Amino acid sequence: MMLVGGSLFAAMMATGSAGAQTVSEGVTTQEAATPTGVAVQTSEASKADDGEILVTGSRIKRDPNNSSLPLQIISNAEIERNAIASPEQLIGLLTSNGTGADNLASNADVTTGAQRGTNGLSAANLRGQGSAATLVLLNSRRVAAHGLSGAAVDVNQIPFAAIERVEVLKDGASAIYGTDAIGGVINFITRTDYQGVGAMGASDITEQGDGAIYRVSAIAGYGDLDDQGFNVMGAVAYRWNNILFGANRDFVNGNQPERGLSVDTRGTPIATAFPLNRSTLQGSTLAGGTLLGGTATAQLLNGLVIPGTTTAATGGINILDLPGGAGCESMDGGMAYDDALWNNVSARYACAWDTGRAAVIQQPIKTLTYLARAVARVAEDHQLSVEVTGSNANSAKLFSNAQVSSNTTNFQVAYPLNGLTAPTYNAVYNAIRGTFPAVAANYGKPIAFRWRCIACGPREYETDTKTIRVTLAAEGPLWAGWDYRAGGSYAKSEASSTLGSGYYYRGTLNSGAYDPLAPTAPGASGPGLAGLLNSGILNPFSINQSDAALAGLAAVSAEGATLYGGRYEVKQIDYSIAGPLFRLPGGKAQLAAGIDFRSETYSFNGSEAAAAAAPVIFLAAFDNVNALRRRNRQVKAAYAELLLPLFRGFELNAAARIDDYGDFGTSTNPKVSAKWRPWEPLMFRGSFSTGFRVPTFNQIFNGLTDSPYSGRDLADPVRCPGGIPNTTNPACQAVQPNIYTGGNPNLGPESAKMFSAGVVIQPAPKFSASVDFWAINVDDTIQLLTERELIDNAGLFADRFLRNPAGELVVIDRRWINAGARRTQGLELTARGGVDGLGGSFLAGIDGTYMLRRREKLTENSPYGPSLIGVFSFAGDLSLKWKHNAFVSYTNDAVTIALTQLYRDGYKNQALPGIAAGTVTRPGFNEYVKPYVTYNLAVSFLNLGNKATRLTLGVKNLFDVDPPFAITYDSNTGSGGAWEPRVADPRGRAFTVQADVKF
Repeated sequence: MMLVGGSLFAAMMATGSAGAQTVSEGVTTQEAATPTGVAVQTSEASKADDGEILVTGSRIKRDPNNSSLPLQIISNAEIERNAIASPEQLIGLLTSNGTGADNLASNADVTTGAQRGTNGLSAANLRGQGSAATLVLLNSRRVAAHGLSGAAVDVNQIPFAAIERVEVLKDGASAIYGTDAIGGVINFITRTDYQGVGAMGASDITEQGDGAIYRVSAIAGYGDLDDQGFNVMGAVAYRWNNILFGANRDFVNGNQPERGLSVDTRGTPIATAFPLNRSTLQGSTLAGGTLLGGTATAQLLNGLVIPGTTTAATGGINILDLPGGAGCESMDGGMAYDDALWNNVSARYACAWDTGRAAVIQQPIKTLTYLARAVARVAEDHQLSVEVTGSNANSAKLFSNAQVSSNTTNFQVAYPLNGLTAPTYNAVYNAIRGTFPAVAANYGKPIAFRWRCIACGPREYETDTKTIRVTLAAEGPLWAGWDYRAGGSYAKSEASSTLGSGYYYRGTLNSGAYDPLAPTAPGASGPGLAGLLNSGILNPFSINQSDAALAGLAAVSAEGATLYGGRYEVKQIDYSIAGPLFRLPGGKAQLAAGIDFRSETYSFNGSEAAAAAAPVIFLAAFDNVNALRRRNRQVKAAYAELLLPLFRGFELNAAARIDDYGDFGTSTNPKVSAKWRPWEPLMFRGSFSTGFRVPTFNQIFNGLTDSPYSGRDLADPVRCPGGIPNTTNPACQAVQPNIYTGGNPNLGPESAKMFSAGVVIQPAPKFSASVDFWAINVDDTIQLLTERELIDNAGLFADRFLRNPAGELVVIDRRWINAGARRTQGLELTARGGVDGLGGSFLAGIDGTYMLRRREKLTENSPYGPSLIGVFSFAGDLSLKWKHNAFVSYTNDAVTIALTQLYRDGYKNQALPGIAAGTVTRPGFNEYVKPYVTYNLAVSFLNLGNKATRLTLGVKNLFDVDPPFAITYDSNTGSGGAWEPRVADPRGRAFTVQADVKF
């Protein structure tokens, strides 16, 4: 707050001229005290006679600092000040961007629902409306959505080396680009007339020496468009992020029971033994029963009662946790299962394992981006240009080792007693018999288990994504004051994921019988993992495996098999004209009108490895059920925009857009904005618009996926109001139904209404401040409701709970739905101020977003639910009450020094079932997650050797602040842990070096 106060004090003292010029990768932009925070650089050919230019959101040239819409323009100076290495990091810096699972760290672990198929994807999410509701443009034209997701644009395909500025239109439903931009528009604008040769190299290395990020780029251009009539330029950049594991950071720790966090999984490196019912499959390993028997064997269950209770040990027994055992903590990442926290007394003698420490918290990714552009002036004032951009990204998503569990359906495995296994078998048997003597009656029967296969290695998806975009454009004058812009573009994103380490052929059919098509390891009694386990070659009760076991794993490995792939293509043609109509008391009335046509095509390929006749790969998340054959959608649109300066200081802008979506009919959406400057230092502005967004191809056409629910955080809401498990109440036992996910062919579009109103104050050349209120009302929202949302609203969605004849809950249907409405409101604050002194200029500023309202109702007639601001959720946007970026800087001819504060507010923490049900308290449990506050310091040395050379040294996270403790563990997927990747950066203090030179 002291930094914010200093920023505002400096602003009040503001006088003088704009801020100093900076150089970034050979691209020059200027940071200045304006409502946008930047003084825009552009070529003379793009300017109107009065210096006005085209900015995002309008086809009529105007002063970006005098706009009726809240427009933020990000300069290279701001990018350098925060050592931004990629578009993903830039998007995360925006306070107007939501706090969703849209970055690589949030998608690095096991994911379900809408997050599946987002391998390697980083997306934008303005105002928390979802990545599909933010329109990402490159030079004011669309780019293709990510080839796997088919919905959101991967921002890392943007050619960052050639970026001149980034314009963020913090207002939805653009009449110019499309009314599907409900959250807003982000327009990456590249340099158009670069001359000379520039090069850049940068490193971003953590204090601990891991997770480094490197960048190199080059840009070259020749020709002066204004003097010579042409310019050709090209840029190329290569960026690579090194891997960072959860185990490399102490705050990634799921074993903090005193704070209310413990992991639910009982798949541990030394296996947990389980009771299992007799299999009905003749010849099965389990056909004769198992050591701990099954829940149907009442006599044995009586012998398995946990001492001091009346509860049977059906939740598992781990020899490390028995009296006299070595303790679960003797395994790396192991912990005693917290049966009180999970309301599961039956697992009192089980162990758990911290899956979060096995996940990657910074995905390794290598990205090559390129741009080539040529522009020529013809017939004196007309410009013809061709532009080619593309990228090639390779990411590796690594997460926890496979959990192997015996079951009585498709994976009937158990640890046998034979000559090879006798020492281990007897040790496990004797340890269990010491507490549960009744197992003596079953000596010799195999041991059913749940096991974490450390020797299998972490599971890995390798994803290659290639994009290309070709644009042909023309612009020039028509007649007095009128001009035209025309263009055609083709964009494609193609992605493919293959299996890396950690995946193996299961070796069984869905019936549980051995699969003759699966590979068989030497010496195994059957194919795949099943054969290795049932023969005892692979030992689930030991971390260390024999050479024969390791060779067997290699023999049944599925590494290299294709997981899935997809392609998204966009073809677009656009034409528009603009010019003056007549003079009004406030100036010239102007009109713009245009048409555009685009064709979007999406296809999703399954995998031959998942074909019906192919052997099953254990735990591979194949999506063959979602395979699509080139679905196509054509959108025809026309729009008009009218600017009416009705009197001096007052300007009205009215626009309308008609979209014909073919399969969803025609939609007409207006947009009206106005500004009033009653006094030169004071401006009022406001806007109203409507929006229309159709479902994505996946949301409509995906097939039905039936997945088991593994968590222990749900109870049947009919039998147990509230749906919170509590083993002391028979009606509130935890349920684990199957979950249906998939498309909905009856899904309809969502509609929206947007409103904004703000005030801008500019009392001096180096002072500006603005506050804008905004509201977004979305109806018929396209949602993938979570299990918890359905449980909490079971009365509204009775048809989503499928039951067997006995009335037991067996399936929760989570397929896409048009569910009710969403209301979101907020305030956005921007301030800049500067003062000259000490031979240079001081500049301070702040950008902040304050959430006022976020509520949802799930049906048209139901009431709105409680506020979602500052409340933990597994999926969607984590709406923080307040976020801001504040900075102070000093610049002279030789040096720039800048200190930036990044503030992200706290929120209500997740509570695991025991605390949520009130059956247990923990002294260290924090009901609210603390705010996350970090500082970045950067020093740039200018004009080293020549006026186009600069060296920047920086420290990110100056005080080495860890992410605040937050309970993000998901018992269904086993993902998450003790920190929130949607909010915090896990790298810690890092040192940055960047050198820029222009020849």
